[in-house]
Amino acid sequence: MTNAKRVILITGTPGVGKTSVARMLASRINAVYVNLTKLATEENLILEFDVDRQTHIIDEAKVKHRLVEIIENAPRDVLIDGHYAVFVAPKNMVTHVFVLRRNPIELKKILEDRGFSGQKLWENLAAEILDVCLADALNFADESAKVCEVDVTGKNASEVVEEILVVLENERECFYGVVDWLGLLEQKGVLDEYLRV
Repeated sequence: MTNAKRVILITGTPGVGKTSVARMLASRINAVYVNLTKLATEENLILEFDVDRQTHIIDEAKVKHRLVEIIENAPRDVLIDGHYAVFVAPKNMVTHVFVLRRNPIELKKILEDRGFSGQKLWENLAAEILDVCLADALNFADESAKVCEVDVTGKNASEVVEEILVVLENERECFYGVVDWLGLLEQKGVLDEYLRV
C-alpha cells in the first residue's frame, strides 16, 4: 500500500447496503467515515425538502466545499458514503468509486420493508435496473479514480467488505459491467413488474 491518502466513495441506489458496508470498511481500514446524508442534515447543507419523494434536496456546492475541507484535514484515508457521492466529491481527490448493486427482486423487498412506496419505490428500482449509479460513477471518474461494481445480492456486509478489500489491497482489478438487471428481468418475464417509471 502506498502512503498516499485514499478517498473512497461507496455509492449505489438506496437499499443496496451502502451504509452497512461503508461503516464496516471504514473500521477495517481505519478511514475517516463520512455519511453524506448525516453531514448534509447535521450541518444544514440542505436547500429544501421534496415532499413527493420524502427526501431532502442537498446544496451540492456547500457539501462539496465541506468534503474538500474534510479530506484536506483528514490524517488518513477518507471513505464517503452516499448515493449522490459522485455529484459532490472532489473529482481530483477520489481514488476509488465502489458502486454496490443488488438484484431488483431482492431490492424491492428491502425498499418496501423500509416503507418505500409509489413514485419513490419505482424510481429507485428503475435507477438500479437502468444502471444509473454506475453510469454516474463512470461519467464522474477519470484516469485517477477506479470504478468498481460489486454485486451484493445475497451477500452480507462482511462478504462485500472482503471483496472491496481485495481490490484496495491491489490483489484484484476493478470491474464494472458485472450485472445486467434489465436482461435478467426480461429473461424471467417480469420486467414490466419492476420497471414502471
